[in-house]
Amino acid sequence: MPSVTWGVVQGKKEKLVNRVIICDYLKGLGIIPDELESVELPSTVEVMKERIEFLQRMGLTIDDTNEYPLMLGCSVRKNIIPVLGYLEKIGISRSKLGEFVKSYPQVLHASVVVELHPVIKFLRGLDVEKQDIGFVLQKYPELLGFKLEGTMSTSVAYLVSIGVCPRDIGPMVTQYPYLLGMRVGTMIKPLVDYLVSLGLPKTIVARMLEKRPYVLGYDLQETVKPNVDCLISFGIRREALASIVAQYPQILGLPLKAKLSSQQYFFNLKLKIDPERFARVIEKMPQIVSLKQNVIMKPVQFLLERAIPSEDAAMMVVKCPQLLALRAPLMKNSYYFFKSEMGRPLKELVEFPEYFTYSLESRIKPRYEMLKSKGIRSSLNWFLNCSDKRFEERLEGDYIESESLGPSFCMGGKLDLPGCEILSDEEDKSDDEDEVLFRRTVSL
Repeated sequence: MPSVTWGVVQGKKEKLVNRVIICDYLKGLGIIPDELESVELPSTVEVMKERIEFLQRMGLTIDDTNEYPLMLGCSVRKNIIPVLGYLEKIGISRSKLGEFVKSYPQVLHASVVVELHPVIKFLRGLDVEKQDIGFVLQKYPELLGFKLEGTMSTSVAYLVSIGVCPRDIGPMVTQYPYLLGMRVGTMIKPLVDYLVSLGLPKTIVARMLEKRPYVLGYDLQETVKPNVDCLISFGIRREALASIVAQYPQILGLPLKAKLSSQQYFFNLKLKIDPERFARVIEKMPQIVSLKQNVIMKPVQFLLERAIPSEDAAMMVVKCPQLLALRAPLMKNSYYFFKSEMGRPLKELVEFPEYFTYSLESRIKPRYEMLKSKGIRSSLNWFLNCSDKRFEERLEGDYIESESLGPSFCMGGKLDLPGCEILSDEEDKSDDEDEVLFRRTVSL
């Protein structure tokens, strides 16, 4: 009878022979088996053929297999089918499973119970909607390989600590799941600290991140700091940086130098707005850097066609850059009412270009009719640039108070509303003391 030792030696020899045969088979298909030395392979070519054909039916090619040949060590029945079934169950459609495996083939090694399900449970605990789980994982499939007690938990804890509302974490993850893979010490905290150094309080940074979590993905050294330096080089005042970032956080991640150079040249050439005044325009409306030039010209052309001199049109744009984002048909309706119904001189529009930014039907018309019924004649600023309650108080007053610049917002302080001495003490006390936004005045 053969000894036990003989059987063990003979079994090892058979495995080695089978392995050589399988490697030759893989080479014949164009698959490089070098990385499979430490991987247990099936005992027969037929089983390996079954695995390759299954992967090919999913849409994976030989090139995809060569990108991650370790997937050939996964059993179809024990690994691949259970994992794919679970992925389909949580919201990834069958037609997209192949692309998902291409982007994150390591998922085929995962245990559904031990590794995948806890991650899904964690995401649901963050208030990620059930129907959004598949969407989140398709954007960032590497989430399935993270440890719950690692980066995911610490990034969430830090965001909550700076004032992000816990209920907003879910929507943030849905919009930008990559934040769960960011290290606090090297990525999130340095960016937050830098934004605070620009004059933005943490509470405002938190509100900004809740709405636009993708800001966390901007590289601090390569993109954010150079863009801030670029703004300063174009004449933006340092005290205005916080306001600009708060209004338009995307400006931190744009190819800013090229955009600013192009817009500055365009404003100087077409609108006769010099670089210094262009900087003031950007301070008031930083979104200008991303507006297309043909869009900018439409409202300007509208003003010029109404016999407004180019110098006055430029002054109107500098005073109220929001004009450049308005649609010409709406401006036309407001202008027609101004000339035909109100019968006022163009000078008033030049002095108060904000007129075009108010709704004709909900503010201009009804307020003008109320003024007309009481026989009151006032400036556009006086009856438009105030709240409904303030307007009613003005109508009930025995006199028209002197002109004011309208509401203003002070960085580092509360909203300063000219003429607020007539407001009740109760209203003043109701102001949220904690909502400290800015240290410099920004026209509303």
